[in-house]
Amino acid sequence: MSAATAFRPRLWVPGDWNALFGFGTNILVNVLVLTGLLRFVLQMPDALVFGRILPALGVMLCLSTCYYAFLAWRLARETGRTDVCALPSGVSVPHMFVVTFVVMLPIKVATGDPVQAWEAGLTWVFVQSFVLMAGGFVGPAIRRITPRAALLGSLAGISITFISMSPAAQVFSTPVIGVVCFAVILASWFGGVRYYGGVPGGLVAIAVGTAIAWASTALGLGYGGLSADKLLGSVANFGITLPTPAIVHTFGGFKWLGVILVTAIPFGLYDLIEALDNVESAAAAGDSFPTTRVLTADGVISLAGCLLGNPFINAVYIGHPGWKAMGGRIGYSAVTGIVVLLLTCFGVIALMSALIPVVAILPILLYIGMLIGSQAFQESPHRHAPAIVLAMLPQIAAWGKTQIDNALGAAGTSAQAIGLGKLAQVGVLYQGLETLGGGATLAGIVLGAITVFIIDRAFTRAAAFAVAGAVLTFFGFMHGEGIGIGHSPTVAVAYLGVAAILFGCARGAEVPAVTLAPEPAEAD
Repeated sequence: MSAATAFRPRLWVPGDWNALFGFGTNILVNVLVLTGLLRFVLQMPDALVFGRILPALGVMLCLSTCYYAFLAWRLARETGRTDVCALPSGVSVPHMFVVTFVVMLPIKVATGDPVQAWEAGLTWVFVQSFVLMAGGFVGPAIRRITPRAALLGSLAGISITFISMSPAAQVFSTPVIGVVCFAVILASWFGGVRYYGGVPGGLVAIAVGTAIAWASTALGLGYGGLSADKLLGSVANFGITLPTPAIVHTFGGFKWLGVILVTAIPFGLYDLIEALDNVESAAAAGDSFPTTRVLTADGVISLAGCLLGNPFINAVYIGHPGWKAMGGRIGYSAVTGIVVLLLTCFGVIALMSALIPVVAILPILLYIGMLIGSQAFQESPHRHAPAIVLAMLPQIAAWGKTQIDNALGAAGTSAQAIGLGKLAQVGVLYQGLETLGGGATLAGIVLGAITVFIIDRAFTRAAAFAVAGAVLTFFGFMHGEGIGIGHSPTVAVAYLGVAAILFGCARGAEVPAVTLAPEPAEAD
């Protein structure tokens, strides 16, 4: 028996305490944020949130963190090293907002039924799970053919509209809490300020916002909407709540499959690319984990979570080198998952939600939106900036149409009832917003990719994406409200016209020589 094989790695070292506190706080903040999204954005009943969704989420997170702790333990045993650090994992933060605002919220508004919105979210994760499981085979190819600016640009559009706008409005609706907490977060996460004892900035912001809210409640001002009655009422959620199968609900969401596929597939592919990058980041830090097992695990664990009732996807997180530098090894990952499982299954999250004002958490959402939006420009070549802007426009159009629909719906009417011509006379180009914003995620990626390749004088590749855009549009994946045949035939023909022009440019246009700088490596 070799020395490496006989080696038994330690499951816990002193550095795991540091990583546990930092990583555990990160996970806890994400759980509180998604709890707020479920309760206050989607207006789901507490029985559904605390009785079904959160226990299922806890199981998924526990499975994920324990599995990656196991992979780290096995790598340490095989190599005989004592510095192996487990991959961090948890709810995919960008996709937490995507499934809320792009999938579940429109269905909640259209039907008025939060259960149908929940079912659509489960189906969304169901589809993404299989994309992830198949990703080990197709992920590298997709990453090669799709420009980074197109992928990140479409995501930036979501970050500015569906992720950032509502939190920003609510932060400034209660500025005494929201703006102050936002400053705490900006100082820490952008300014590098370290708070006393190394307490994470997100936790400090929540603590400051909570203190202001309860002080205002004591003074009768009521900032934050907290009350002793709500706090006492949350105790009713104490007790053991185990997840139950939600298979019927998962398949119940398939009636929304047309709406779901236009986001589930491209964002499943984005998850693949993100996971590949994060595994590569860990390898650069000295810990090489098998890519196929990581991608498959994310898919299988997400599938298990959705079949139990959790509408959020699991993902490998960025930041492995940071937790490793902090001293984290194996135990911090597994213990984090176990703690979250206990909190979600014993009803403690309900108490924390009644104790902490939502507006103290919203600045974190705004920060995430800023970070995702800026990443598109920071991690792409400067010359591709126009493509990023174009890739964002379909999401802005979709958000604008949603605002118009919600406002008219509240007034008891609709755009069709008023007349599209009358709206156009006052500058509300509803039909254009509807067409541009249909299948906004894919539309942004395709438009962004075409523009990137035009900028790089790769006209043949640009034309190929235009043809792909025509096919996707004809079958309703883009510029339409659902999957079908011939929903937007004129737009499909327009894409074919673009392809013809670009093929002509590739064959006959005189193209000046240009030296292209390589794309920057993706950030850890």
